[in-house]
Amino acid sequence: MTVEYIRYHLDPERRTAFEAAYRQAAAALAASEHCLDYELTQCEEEPGAYVLRIRWTSVEAHLEGFRRSPEFKEFLAAVQPYVGDIEEMRYYRATEVAGTGRGAERTDPTLYEYLGGAPALARLAEVFYAKVGADELLAPVFAGMDPDHPRHVALFLGEVFGGPPAYSAERGGHPHMVSRHLGRALTEPMRRRWIWLLEDAADEVSLPADPEFRAAFRGYLEWGTRMALMFSAPGAARPTHTPMPRWGWGLTPPYHPES
Repeated sequence: MTVEYIRYHLDPERRTAFEAAYRQAAAALAASEHCLDYELTQCEEEPGAYVLRIRWTSVEAHLEGFRRSPEFKEFLAAVQPYVGDIEEMRYYRATEVAGTGRGAERTDPTLYEYLGGAPALARLAEVFYAKVGADELLAPVFAGMDPDHPRHVALFLGEVFGGPPAYSAERGGHPHMVSRHLGRALTEPMRRRWIWLLEDAADEVSLPADPEFRAAFRGYLEWGTRMALMFSAPGAARPTHTPMPRWGWGLTPPYHPES
């Protein structure tokens, strides 16, 4: 994922038409498989200054995918009159510095809070890795495992599910986790067995069983294990910048029965 920022400065008489042009161009961005999201903002102190933020799946996807697609032709046709007003157009990468402040309203707990926090994840990791050690398919993969590995995984899951950034502080964040899978040549049966055993462990330690939580929980397991499978493949490149994933409720927030 990469973030493109495009900064404009427009004279007063052109601003209304500029915003209308981007309302039209937005349809092309929304239709592109390479675009994650977008936002056009106007400076409050200097109304002629605008910033367009677009999140692309990658720099290459923007340059080689979007710019060679029919959607780009539609996009460019709408904003062409304002290309000369661009003051900056650059790509930026996300860093580990991210979060929310106390002023942000939040009615639902994080997944980390909902599942019981650090103690629950520590129990989950302990039970899970006991199962792994007894499993004929996965035991060889984890032979010689660091005794602290379950604790590290509990810290990692805690950070992913909205808890403190303890894994990043202690172990180096998502790039370190990815590095532990390079060259492992994991298989699809291993990936599925890993999920099954972790879900069995979740039942055993009594993590919440409601559909909303388990859907979010399983969603991360699917994403995370498929990423591990990809990075473990022979010849997979070691990434230098991979932001820590942040998992939330998504489309299914926790169920609140009517009182």
